[in-house]
Amino acid sequence: MIGTIIRRVQLARLCILAVCAIFAFAGAAAGAWKPRKPVELIIMAGKGGGADRLARLIQSIIAKNEFSPQPFIPINKPGGSGAEALRYLKDKAGDPHVIMATLNSYYTTPLRNPGIGVDIGKFTPIARLALDTFILWVNIDSPIRTLDDYLAAVKKAGGRWKMGGTGTGQEDSLITGMLEQEFGIKHTYIPFKGGGTVAKNLIGKHVDSTVNNPSEQIGFWRAGRSRPIAAFTPERLEAFPKVPTMRELGHDMVYYMQRSIIAPPGIDSDVQAFYVGVFRKVHESKDWIDYTTKKSLGRAFLTGHQLTGFFLDERDAHRKLLMALGEIK
Repeated sequence: MIGTIIRRVQLARLCILAVCAIFAFAGAAAGAWKPRKPVELIIMAGKGGGADRLARLIQSIIAKNEFSPQPFIPINKPGGSGAEALRYLKDKAGDPHVIMATLNSYYTTPLRNPGIGVDIGKFTPIARLALDTFILWVNIDSPIRTLDDYLAAVKKAGGRWKMGGTGTGQEDSLITGMLEQEFGIKHTYIPFKGGGTVAKNLIGKHVDSTVNNPSEQIGFWRAGRSRPIAAFTPERLEAFPKVPTMRELGHDMVYYMQRSIIAPPGIDSDVQAFYVGVFRKVHESKDWIDYTTKKSLGRAFLTGHQLTGFFLDERDAHRKLLMALGEIK
């Protein structure tokens, strides 16, 4: 009799332990989502430009430090100035294995092309990692050394001056439009698929100037093949201490490129939390700090509702800029 009671007690204990284990496993699974297959890292720009370089650097940092149990696979979708990528992400609503690296065409493309049916306020915010900068560049063989030299040359060209940039209605063309408004000059804008291609065309003398990000042009500059004229930043860049800013030259022209990560609409909160955690680790990694310092990017981590608010504020600012430039009504 006593033996039977003991066996029943032991069996009851085993049942209790089993139930507890089941609940513990379920709780852990619910609170610690991880990708079960490779993650698509969509890039809304072509190969070789700033967005592409950063996305591939991020992928390498994640892999090197094992921040994810599954690899992140960069996929370029530059069509329609990023419209292809935006629509793809929208159509992947609820998919936990797709994220996207953004740039400022994240705002401008939906404003210029409302027909794609994309509302950026619906996407899931993950992380803003940095704010990239812009510089006005010419080929090293150009006689231009100052902003005044540049303005005189563009005016003399009478609209034939070729400014290379990424896409139409994107960041480079907006800055070109700002220059035209500020100084009463006219460029012939030559669009390319990516910032890397833009930089190469300046070195090949197929265009007369660019407003490349430092990361896209810095290799050619260090090789003595391009010359920076002025930066579109509030203060001089650490990597370019001799390059004046537009502001110090008397022109309040400041423009940044956000470098952020977003996910499709409708993903679960634990999925979002996983990606936020991954990119927080990326932001704090030595590799990221070294790269952003070397390439003159400002580290600026932001996530959650604050990041969505930042996106919507920037969309409003870009709407006003596009209207002022006659790009939209």
